[in-house]
Amino acid sequence: MLEELDIRNLGPIREATIAPAAGMTAITGETGAGKSMLLSAIRLVSGGAAESSRVSAGADEAWAQAIFALSDDAVVSEHSGDTNDAGDDADSGFTGAAVAVAKAHDAGVDPEDGELFLSRTVRASGRSRAVLGGKSVPRSVLGAIAGELVIIHGQTDQLKIAAAARQREFLDLVAGDEAELAAYRKAWDALAAMDERLERLRSQESSARQQADYLRESIDRINRTDPQPGEDEELKACRERIENAADIAQGVGSALGALDASQVDVDATDGASAVELINHAVTSLRAIRVGGTFAEQADRLESINADLGDVVFALSQELGDEGSVEDLDQINGRIHELGDLTRRWGPTLADVLAWRDKAAFDLEDLDASPEKVAELESERQTLYDAALAAADVLSAARVAAAADLGARVTEELGSLAMLGASLEVRVTPRDKADDPLGPYGRDDIAFLFTPFEGSPQLPMGKSASGGELSRLMLALELVAADTRGGADQTFIFDEVDAGVGGKAAVELGKRLARLARSAQVIVVTHLAQVASWADAQFVVTKEPPDADDDDLGVVTTIAEVNGETRVHEIARMLSGSESEASLDHARELLKESVL
Repeated sequence: MLEELDIRNLGPIREATIAPAAGMTAITGETGAGKSMLLSAIRLVSGGAAESSRVSAGADEAWAQAIFALSDDAVVSEHSGDTNDAGDDADSGFTGAAVAVAKAHDAGVDPEDGELFLSRTVRASGRSRAVLGGKSVPRSVLGAIAGELVIIHGQTDQLKIAAAARQREFLDLVAGDEAELAAYRKAWDALAAMDERLERLRSQESSARQQADYLRESIDRINRTDPQPGEDEELKACRERIENAADIAQGVGSALGALDASQVDVDATDGASAVELINHAVTSLRAIRVGGTFAEQADRLESINADLGDVVFALSQELGDEGSVEDLDQINGRIHELGDLTRRWGPTLADVLAWRDKAAFDLEDLDASPEKVAELESERQTLYDAALAAADVLSAARVAAAADLGARVTEELGSLAMLGASLEVRVTPRDKADDPLGPYGRDDIAFLFTPFEGSPQLPMGKSASGGELSRLMLALELVAADTRGGADQTFIFDEVDAGVGGKAAVELGKRLARLARSAQVIVVTHLAQVASWADAQFVVTKEPPDADDDDLGVVTTIAEVNGETRVHEIARMLSGSESEASLDHARELLKESVL
């Protein structure tokens, strides 16, 4: 909810701070006092257009800041899932505040102590600066975040609901069809992905066909070579042995001659070999008849001799195993083949094999053969049938909700001094022959408003005055609040009381107070019967300029009224005077304005 609104040098308001109630807040004051500047401040921090003409006379800049207090659930939900998929926020199941927190997080700002700070500075030169939580951001970011926290129903704001997308979102919200919509969106996404794949196949040009030829030839080339992981390294090691065959033969022969002369030509060795010398040492030690250390050392020497035997065996296997010149030519040829593959698709043979597997998959999409297209078209028909069935389920939920919404809003309008007014929510399935499915189903949704008996039924935004639309929006929000429960948002109503008086004004105030049970409501009003229902009341007063500073012009002040001060303001609104009769009437009205 809006916890605090601070204003500096905006129009006639030099300095003001408003702390609205959690429930209903009334903004009152004489005509022309500057009540509209409060809405201007809200629009500024909501990313609205900056007008240098709104800067107070003699000031360098105007500044407005809104502080929003967020529920614990809204702050926690920032980490509960992605709410920023374009166009999906209204259907995500998150509250507006939770979506706002997620969008602020995307902009690099997180709530501080459960609060978000949105501010805007407008210089007299016309430049403006948007700030979120102390960080400069594009004003569109403020607009996106404030749009989730504040809903303004004023003369210039009503046309938003005239958009078909907004009407669909509102109907879905009231219908509570999140499960049906999610099931349809899943089916639609699968269908859209298949359509994209088919379109890619059908529209591929020569470059795509060349790419397919390249992939096909490359895969054939790799398959013909049939590389194995690590094969090139093994071949290089084998080649190295062949190239160093002479050195290997000489070294191994000398080593074997020194270790065990029986493995090589005895004449080629000088003296006894290591095995013979160790055997001689063992025999000498065994000949000693004294036990103990001599027997132990003999055992150790025999163990060493056994290890030498293993070494001798391993070396003897290496003799004559270096291959021939013919083998070297064959190995070099194979290494060259594998090297050509790694240069093109490497750097390793494992990378070559991975590229081949991926290329085979990509080739399927590039292969626009009639058989392949026919196969995908068959799959597409299955996906289309599933999406159409899900759309029918979603349509049924919308049709039922539309009838209920229209009837309940029409009933509310009768209590808001709009007898004969009615709302029809029409859900019309699009023609199947024209492929009716879209991202949000197969329905065309229209809110058709009749402002008075005998009036033609016209789309919202084209059939009523600003005041009538404000009351229609109030009726819509009341029904939505009764249906969905609490809303973590702030509703601002301007001109909602235009053309209303008497008993209808009392009913209007009562319904605003009813909405304030589940959401924060701020209403700009000139009717005492409406203001009396508020939990808090602020009075906007126009004061003449200070005699010492005539250049400042008229100055507007804003102050909260309580107790007898509020009684006097209600009396002024009732009769324009503060006589005892008016004061008694005001006290009685405040006493009766309780739900």
